Amino acid sequence: MQMAGDIFPTDWSPPPVEFLNPKALQTQRVGAAGPQGRRRPPKKLEQKPLDLDSKQGMTSLEDLFWNMASPSQQAGALEKARGGSEHYVNSLDYLLQEKREQALEQKWEKLLLHDHPDPDSSDSENSEVLLMPEQRILVEKFSVSLKVIPPVHPGETVFLPRRHPLPCTLDSLHLKPHSHLEELFLSSPSDQQLCFLHNGLLNNLYLHASDCSVPLLQWLFQLLTWPPETSSKAFGLLWDLSMDGLFCQSDEDMHLWCPSLEEVTKVFHSLGAPNSDLCSLEPLQLSGRMLENKISLSCQEQEDSPQEVVLDISLSYIYKFLTLCVLMRPSSYTDQSLLQLIELLCRAGLDVELRLLPKTDLQQLLLLLLESICEWPGKLQPLCNALSWVSNHHHNLLALVQFFPNVTSRGRQLRSQLSLVIITRMLGQQDILFLWQEKTQLSLLSQLLSLMRPSSLRQYLVSELLPPFQKQQHKASAELDHKVCYLCHSLLTLAGVVVSSQDITPDQWGELQLLCMQLDRHINTHIRESPQAMHRTKLKDLATQIYIRWQELLAHCQPQAQYFSPWKST
Repeated sequence: MQMAGDIFPTDWSPPPVEFLNPKALQTQRVGAAGPQGRRRPPKKLEQKPLDLDSKQGMTSLEDLFWNMASPSQQAGALEKARGGSEHYVNSLDYLLQEKREQALEQKWEKLLLHDHPDPDSSDSENSEVLLMPEQRILVEKFSVSLKVIPPVHPGETVFLPRRHPLPCTLDSLHLKPHSHLEELFLSSPSDQQLCFLHNGLLNNLYLHASDCSVPLLQWLFQLLTWPPETSSKAFGLLWDLSMDGLFCQSDEDMHLWCPSLEEVTKVFHSLGAPNSDLCSLEPLQLSGRMLENKISLSCQEQEDSPQEVVLDISLSYIYKFLTLCVLMRPSSYTDQSLLQLIELLCRAGLDVELRLLPKTDLQQLLLLLLESICEWPGKLQPLCNALSWVSNHHHNLLALVQFFPNVTSRGRQLRSQLSLVIITRMLGQQDILFLWQEKTQLSLLSQLLSLMRPSSLRQYLVSELLPPFQKQQHKASAELDHKVCYLCHSLLTLAGVVVSSQDITPDQWGELQLLCMQLDRHINTHIRESPQAMHRTKLKDLATQIYIRWQELLAHCQPQAQYFSPWKST
């Protein structure tokens, strides 16, 4: 029913169209194409115009569409017109057949690409052979070198990867149990003792106790080198036991267990350090009980974490606990032990797997170790000499200087003196007499800047690093030029550290001005930039930045009157 005032009809069914009827369509197509499916010739265009409102016009329009369709489209239309369950099955078969044909085409296309690779991906040698001489000269003129000065130091191989942690056992021979549970723990094998740790039963046994045995603390400290599942539990219990002992005891009776230098070295050996120069560490002697129980639990703890992440977690636990020990008991280590511990920590920080990871815990520990040295002025020279030989690569030594933050007076003094020692070692000038005089560092640096000239560094590298029969052929090589710029970049950065660590006074204004003149004369004017050597551009940018920084220091430092009137008689 439709009301008189309705704008839209309620019956939305389309009007009947004869050529859309499947039966009529099938009858007309069979009559037009014949039993063999042959197309009939198209009608002439000079016929009467089509009347779309009549049946004859509809039939003619259908014939026109039918003649324009391809044979495959006609076959698909015939299958659609059959209707019923047969229509659905035939359409699915057609789609599957089309899918098989597409898969076959993709297979043949891959085979053709494999047999005939892309000509753009051919070897560089073949492409150079095809180039004409004038084309090759043009390419070499506008080519850009891929050699750059790396922003990250190469690092040293300190810790070798371990698939399984070294076994460690609790020395419970001289421990007397105070309860049945503690007796069960002490008499259990190593893997079951680790289960006590994982389940938190050791917290109930030893937290808030009157005293804690040193072998238990040593065992927990050794477990810091195990995978994170065990090391996190061991560090949590070790930290809680240490803090509990500090708060429960009085100031006179306060006792905190601190690992010795030998124990710290053994822990680093467990992390994968094969040898150490600090103390002769013999291979660990494994008892029969340790051999029986080793690796029983480590196979279950193998995680998908990268090797550098697992190593960084263990080192972070060790650094934090040592920081607590040095902060609460600075007298637990002698000055010689502190120097050796600083050297050991600096070697560990240069590991190649830890280059891109932050070192906040290490830097905080190094500052505390510096502040704990009693005879500081006398220990500065042996410390700088030892640290300057931690690595043979100049970029690694620059990264070592950056381990010590520029926030304390001792840290600034060590950074300045260590940078000078590294510069003199890299330039072969270790025999300078006034190297250790603090007031002459800027004047010494102005003399060393003349040796940092790229041409001087080239001669030094050729004479020191290359054998005699290779000196002539490597003089003008691009590889040697890259090494020269790389070394000069590290030396200039160290020179900037020396100046930034100084408290520039008015009487040093002339020395700093001389440094600016030497930098501009020996470095900036001797660097020739080129698109084929982008490392020179980076070196020149560094020299320009250092020059601007030194000029700012000159502007903020009030010079003495003698620099305004150099001809004035004194």
